[in-house]
Amino acid sequence: MTRHNPPEIRPDSRSARWHTTLLGCLTAATLLLLTACSISYKFTGTNINYDIIKTLQIDNIPNRAPYGWAPMEAMLNNRLQDLYANQTRLRMVKRGGDMHISGEIVGYDQFNKSVSADGFSSQVQLRMTVNIRFENKKANQRWERQFSSTAPYDAKLQLSAVQETIVTEMVRDIADQIFNATVADW
Repeated sequence: MTRHNPPEIRPDSRSARWHTTLLGCLTAATLLLLTACSISYKFTGTNINYDIIKTLQIDNIPNRAPYGWAPMEAMLNNRLQDLYANQTRLRMVKRGGDMHISGEIVGYDQFNKSVSADGFSSQVQLRMTVNIRFENKKANQRWERQFSSTAPYDAKLQLSAVQETIVTEMVRDIADQIFNATVADW
């Protein structure tokens, strides 16, 4: 018995060249698309032209509220300085900064937020308000605004038991609001 081998199929040279050319074109087109359509996303968090604005002056923000908690002044000042130092390339100066932030804590109040069925307060709201003056000397921009933050706590608790935690949260919130209003992209 003789074995028959199937006929050998040879691609003709035109067909082989066409497939090679097509494969080369597809590869080139894919590479071109990948490089041409690359997406570049850059988030700096700030809208500062560092070629023009190089320095920041943050004055001490004193507590001028009728009522207050002694550590909150230092907490706010430290948080503001840390925020700008860590999230910008601005150099902190004592006087004559390209940008200048000043102000005062003007309110530190607590009030009843909700009343329980027995007619007594079940939740108390603590509010901190800071008045800020901002000047960007290079952009000829100047404004004054108030920033506030509130936080509730259980009326069964003494304020002294929760004050540090709540003030820390409010200081963080107010400092972020000030940062966003002065240098953030949004």
